[in-house]
Amino acid sequence: MKFLLFISGGEIFFIGLAILLLFGADKLPEIARTIGKGVRQFKEAAEDIKKEVVKEESEFVEDIKEIKKTAEDLKKDVRKYKIFENNDE
Repeated sequence: MKFLLFISGGEIFFIGLAILLLFGADKLPEIARTIGKGVRQFKEAAEDIKKEVVKEESEFVEDIKEIKKTAEDLKKDVRKYKIFENNDE
């Protein structure tokens, strides 16, 4: 959690105290569980997005390789045709 680098220990204490005063001690475990579930779901969603991007990127790279191969084959065919055409003259 990189954002915690900008929050000092005293600030964390006052945030915790404010939460305790607002919700009471009996609600804190429930709030912590809810926050934990939300963070976990966010991390899972971020990981899913990352996997999808990597998958799409690899498919894109494969498509580019196929296009390059087709272009090279076409260049070879054109060269063969030019040589054949020049020999007929």
